[in-house]
Amino acid sequence: MRIGPHELPNSLFVAPMAGVTDRPFRQLCKRLGAGYAVSEMVTSRKELWNSLKTSRRANHDGEVEPIAVQIAGTEPEMMAEAAAYNIDRGAQIIDINMGCPAKKVCNKWAGSALMQDEALALSIVEAVVAACQPHGVPVTLKMRTGWCQQHKNAVRLARAAEQAGVALLTVHGRTREQGYKGQAEYDTIAAVKAAVKVPVVANGDIDSPEKALAVLRATGADALMIGRAAQGRPWIFREIEHFLSTGTHRAPPLVAQVHGWLVEHLHDHYSLYGEWSGVRTARKHIGWYVRGLPGGEALRQHINTLESSDAQLSALNDYFEALSQRHVHLPDAPAAQVEQPEPEVA
Repeated sequence: MRIGPHELPNSLFVAPMAGVTDRPFRQLCKRLGAGYAVSEMVTSRKELWNSLKTSRRANHDGEVEPIAVQIAGTEPEMMAEAAAYNIDRGAQIIDINMGCPAKKVCNKWAGSALMQDEALALSIVEAVVAACQPHGVPVTLKMRTGWCQQHKNAVRLARAAEQAGVALLTVHGRTREQGYKGQAEYDTIAAVKAAVKVPVVANGDIDSPEKALAVLRATGADALMIGRAAQGRPWIFREIEHFLSTGTHRAPPLVAQVHGWLVEHLHDHYSLYGEWSGVRTARKHIGWYVRGLPGGEALRQHINTLESSDAQLSALNDYFEALSQRHVHLPDAPAAQVEQPEPEVA
């Protein structure tokens, strides 16, 4: 699997999720089997580039290459400048966001709202490609099947984007109107795959090894992108990779392994965000790790009352030590426990 000059170790991608797929999370997913990860989306609004949020999102210190950054906006010139800004900060692949269904994004005609204005969408693609070409940086595009059920234009946009120089296309199998409700449909992704020659990535509702295989067969896609199912379960990538390679299931991770991964994740998280913000933003990640586990809900509620990283880590150490005395491997958590992502999911 290649994106421009970059050869990837496999075809399993981490979806860009604002507030979730920061550098510590991406790094852990890559360690646990993901071949590629795209950053949280970075705004094209120049006045926000010096904000703490954007500076953190543009921080790629120590990140495993290739470094892919998603940009969002509505003006071709601003999007081109945003591409150049992120290339200067280490981006090796630029991804254009035409998939985010969040109201605060779509109300500004960014994200999936761009699919309503194909001329503007294409102008943005052309401007970003032109800005990236002198640097040898490939451009990718993430979109939905369309704005609504009556306006599915993913195939037409995919053809136009390919002609404009996009190196890879990702399609989430829902319209913007659907948000994350209902079931993802894969016929449109298959139609996009049949219509273009560049690699196509299937996204939407991939939450198990069996589902991954089924989506590959249904779409003929070159790769899979996983978002919500990786929240609190970054080892899903190695589980899927093993199943696709062997047809058998990998044993669940050891409780001690999950404990170690979570502690590693949190140390990296605190380092990026600092003590005050790090403790508070870590709470959701901890909640995702322990959802559905014995005593997990009580731990989550307790974690939400703690005000220091030391207290969080101490509570987690106590919890996992007790869990390891009852279970060698991580107990299965009910699939129904999977939560919706934060609003800014691309």
